[in-house]
Amino acid sequence: MPVTPSTQPPSAVTPVTEAEVIAAFARREHAGRALAGDVERIARAARAMAARFHLGGKLIVFGDGGAGSDAAHIAVEFMHPVIVGKRALAAVALSNDATTAGQDGEDGGDAAEVFAHQVRHWADASDIALGISRDDRCVSVPRGLRTAGELGLLTIALTGGADRGDGHGGEVTDRVPADHVLVAASDDPAVVKEVHVTAYHLLWELVHVFFDRLGPPAQGASR
Repeated sequence: MPVTPSTQPPSAVTPVTEAEVIAAFARREHAGRALAGDVERIARAARAMAARFHLGGKLIVFGDGGAGSDAAHIAVEFMHPVIVGKRALAAVALSNDATTAGQDGEDGGDAAEVFAHQVRHWADASDIALGISRDDRCVSVPRGLRTAGELGLLTIALTGGADRGDGHGGEVTDRVPADHVLVAASDDPAVVKEVHVTAYHLLWELVHVFFDRLGPPAQGASR
């Protein structure tokens, strides 16, 4: 028997539902405003990345758990710009190699070394390492960043954590072993994810701005 669509109007939004919607937006507004307040930190990171790209360096991205999909997203955007006329910049996501990532945790291997191991074998000192984690309690991402720094790479971290009162993640920033640390000021993993997407889109855009200002790239640089 065919179902007749209801002619009754939808129920009105209740005060409780409205309050929940307002609260959901408020959580995102705080983290978004904190990111906007980090404009100088974001600009410095993008300028440093552009300088490495300009000299022929590549971007090596990695992330734990769900952040692995963000790593893949970032690598694709740098390698295959969706905006016509933008230069492709060399990038690879370590999280894409599921076999290698899984092997590091087998046969007594140390899963915390999954990214550090790959950085040691893939990276050059002129490269950039960008590590992503929803908070600073992850082990594999900081270890990968620390190894990258020891090898001379420029290191960038995207992490999350409740605002410690200074608008920049406070002690979270201090604990992450990276040259540039961008913190999504929230303990809500969904909000952290959303802020990270905005942050790396900003980095992509600003890297191109600074790259173009540096003039013709070095021989062998990304094209």
